[in-house]
Amino acid sequence: MHVEPKSRKLKGVEFVVDDSGEKKAVLIDLKRHRELWEDFYDTAVAHAREQEPRESFEQVKRKVLGAS
Repeated sequence: MHVEPKSRKLKGVEFVVDDSGEKKAVLIDLKRHRELWEDFYDTAVAHAREQEPRESFEQVKRKVLGAS
């Protein structure tokens, strides 16, 4: 594997490619693209948690404010 030459489209983003040229990973300059990374990470976490049990707003309110 190797890092593909710098992208002309987006500075601070480089792809790691295998010997056949298939993209396997991405390197992101966090000084330049911190918000982009945070958005990506938040979306990935949300997708990973899609099947977790949920609580209604009313249930959370009761827990926080005490049983009413």
